[in-house]
Amino acid sequence: MRWPTLFVSHGSPMLAVDPGRTGPALAQWARPLPKPAAILVVSPHWMGQGLAVSTRDRQQAWHDFGGFPQSLYRLEYAAAGSPALARRVAGLLGDAGLTVHDDPKRPLDHGAWVPLRYLYPEADVPVVQLALDAGRDASAQYKLGQLLRPLRDENVLIIGSGSLTHNLRHVQRSHDAAPLPYVEPFQAWFAQHIAARDTATLLDWEMQAPGAAQAHPGDDHLMPFYVAWGAGEGPGVRLVDEVAYGALAMDAYQFGEAVW
Repeated sequence: MRWPTLFVSHGSPMLAVDPGRTGPALAQWARPLPKPAAILVVSPHWMGQGLAVSTRDRQQAWHDFGGFPQSLYRLEYAAAGSPALARRVAGLLGDAGLTVHDDPKRPLDHGAWVPLRYLYPEADVPVVQLALDAGRDASAQYKLGQLLRPLRDENVLIIGSGSLTHNLRHVQRSHDAAPLPYVEPFQAWFAQHIAARDTATLLDWEMQAPGAAQAHPGDDHLMPFYVAWGAGEGPGVRLVDEVAYGALAMDAYQFGEAVW
């Protein structure tokens, strides 16, 4: 069994209660497939200098946001953790000379648990989070993903959770607001180069992608894409092409072929 990898755009925390097209598309992707033995998630909402991995026996949803409807704060995602997977991740990265710290307390941030509520709503698959290393650029995140590739043959689903565009200063009030002018060209550029499996160009996104500075004033929400791409590296299948609130491209992709 070999799992593909996923890149999902988690958008606003409101995705948890306002699924748009993204929630059903994620559910539809997972529904016909066997369940993995475990899931490894990389999200920009756990980011620091260096690498860390969650070693909890039992996960919980961290409501790491403010100013949203109370219904959001009542949602939970109490999947099991997997200390065994955490050790395996640390071992794979350690073999490459990387130091990975254990974190036995960190709960799942919304970049992890919100999309997981659509992919695996029963919370019946163990989940481990790997912190996003803020010191790595796209090339280094891609190489990190390559180190994680063996997990695909160990019945582990690797998910990079971020946002294909993420400029919170431009977010509109309406979920269905028209996309801002830079959003769709940025989506199309990524779709084109993913289809061509053109890693070199994708890694040079800051210089070559149209509207890059507007799409990502900071790069944190795009970096999980490169972890997922490095672990799966095509072919890429686009699962979602929604734009939410005018500024948040909700693209989701499967990378790599599934072998059952």
